[in-house]
Amino acid sequence: MTRHDQERALRRALTRAAGASSDFDLNRDVALPPDRKLRAAGVLVAFQEGAEGLDLILTKRSSRLKHHPGQIAFPGGKVDPGDADETAAALREAQEEVGLDPAAVEVLGTLPPHETVTGFTVTPVLAMIRAPFTPVPEPGEVDEVFSVPLAHVTDPARFSVQWRRWRGQRRLYYTVPFGPYYIWGATARMLRGLAERMT
Repeated sequence: MTRHDQERALRRALTRAAGASSDFDLNRDVALPPDRKLRAAGVLVAFQEGAEGLDLILTKRSSRLKHHPGQIAFPGGKVDPGDADETAAALREAQEEVGLDPAAVEVLGTLPPHETVTGFTVTPVLAMIRAPFTPVPEPGEVDEVFSVPLAHVTDPARFSVQWRRWRGQRRLYYTVPFGPYYIWGATARMLRGLAERMT
């Protein structure tokens, strides 16, 4: 599939109806806290031209962070009071975390929100990077910026379900490893949703 075919497939994926996803999707026996308060967040699911088609930009979070150190994530974060919406938050955070100029980004649309166990409603913002991009990781937040072929993260056969103990309970989660990168949890679940829409 050519880069142009892949971009068309991404645009088609945005038109397909699908519900919201959740970190609890695989853990139906876990009761949701009745008094939970969800905070809005946006992440940038950004693609650029790679050697053999489109590549997805991902980050490895700083090992010095208090929350989710060393995990693989999309650039993004919570919606701040100055942000117009989740898309604005995703673009702002991507600029802060990896030096991606919002002017170089064409937003294609958004996927349904994803609820995390940490109390966020995350909106994945699909986008194309239209200008040359050299990542500049923010040292306090990001240890590494890397790319993964779109074909890898949209192939359902690449995903598996694994588990670990979390807060005394057995928790299932999706993974889609790539080389040395262990992509799992909310990031893998949102990518799984995109893969389902593209197939």
